[in-house]
Amino acid sequence: MTITFHCEHCGKKIEAQDSAGGKWGKCPACHNKLYVPKPDSDEEIKLAPIDESDEERKKRLIAETRKLTQDILQERETPDGAPVGPVPEFQEDKQQLMKNIVAYLRNMADGELDQAEVYAKLIIPFKEKAIKVLDEIAVSEIPEPELADIPQQVLSGLIRNLRTRMS
Repeated sequence: MTITFHCEHCGKKIEAQDSAGGKWGKCPACHNKLYVPKPDSDEEIKLAPIDESDEERKKRLIAETRKLTQDILQERETPDGAPVGPVPEFQEDKQQLMKNIVAYLRNMADGELDQAEVYAKLIIPFKEKAIKVLDEIAVSEIPEPELADIPQQVLSGLIRNLRTRMS
């Protein structure tokens, strides 16, 4: 008969022989020291309480990482002379239309709705061309570098919303 339990460090399911019950051993997955409960016993293994300060620290680090990533992406997508506030002049060529659509999608993904609206006003007058560009972005296997960190489902939803708005 075997003793089945989970590692308190990594959560892996472990099966140990009866003879290991009541002793200390190592997890085969994470190699941390753990206590093997006795077979057929109702031994309650007490878990350490969650350290709230550690959890808060993790959340803060995740938020800082996300902020830094967004700042880096923002720097990368706004080279010198790029539009930041006022409505930039629009040229009808496909490359400029692509830049405006990418900027719109990036701003929408970042939650910068006012700036996204600026780009939407530049895109909507060129409905047919814009739809073709949106279709190209939607079917491309490798997304534009500025959009690479946006999950595919979110990006598809943003593209769908812009297409619907132009219809």
